[in-house]
Amino acid sequence: MLRENITDLIAFAAVARERSFTRAAGQIGVSQSALSHTIRALEERLGLRLLTRTTRSVSTTPAGERLLKTLALNLEQIEAELRRLSEMRDTPAGTIRLTAPDFAVEGLLWPKLMPVIQAYPDVNLEIIVDYNLTDIASERFDAGVRYGGRVSEGMIAQRIGPDVRLLCVATPAYWQAHGRPETPQDLMDHNCINVRLPSHGGLYAWEFEKDGRELRVHTPGQLVFNAIGPMVAATLDGIGVSFMPDFYVADHLTSGRLEAVLGSWSQPFDGLHLFYPSRRHASPAFKLLIEALRYRG
Repeated sequence: MLRENITDLIAFAAVARERSFTRAAGQIGVSQSALSHTIRALEERLGLRLLTRTTRSVSTTPAGERLLKTLALNLEQIEAELRRLSEMRDTPAGTIRLTAPDFAVEGLLWPKLMPVIQAYPDVNLEIIVDYNLTDIASERFDAGVRYGGRVSEGMIAQRIGPDVRLLCVATPAYWQAHGRPETPQDLMDHNCINVRLPSHGGLYAWEFEKDGRELRVHTPGQLVFNAIGPMVAATLDGIGVSFMPDFYVADHLTSGRLEAVLGSWSQPFDGLHLFYPSRRHASPAFKLLIEALRYRG
């Protein structure tokens, strides 16, 4: 019965408060004749007269006054709760779940997201480090991070970093002891630090390109990791050569702790993107994250 009457009850409360069909109709956005019909239908269902109408005024009957008092209290509570919900809509809060490879988290995401966490204590981040091509919808992630060329079809993709180059790097002492390769094939004579990626079905083959010629090299070496962080540590210890995104080792290259070779074989490609399903009504927290990560050149 409530489902049938709720709209009619709101209409009755408007007429009873305003003591005018004309003013109440304007308030709730219906015609005066439609409002009059609504009130008559409500009275017929209840079997009670709720309003006394004259040509000059409208007043509540005893039954109508009793109903108005009950409605006024509950409608006020509902309106207050709706205001609170509206405030929640406009205030960044809640948990956002992301999936990204470790080098993206350390080298790109965290520097941009740390200020967000500090400025908005009600925003929570859950970041899952993963190299799989995760289905973010089925795994209930809000968004993921991949290179632009690997974003799933049908997703919205937003660039969060510049174009990337993969560089062969080692310590100056390593290069001095073992010589610098002049071609990618020369890496076969070096101790290369490899990475095993589930998205590639095994050991990642180092990819090179020069003058339109593409080359993939399955490099030999003593060490294999499944994350880039330990690879950098081993490279800095002088164990061998690794193949790294330029932004991830930029500080080490600037300081001279690492040196890159085969630069002419390292061509830039589409950088990291945040991808997510279409969200017509994204939460303030998610909008905040999108803006924080947006690449601005």
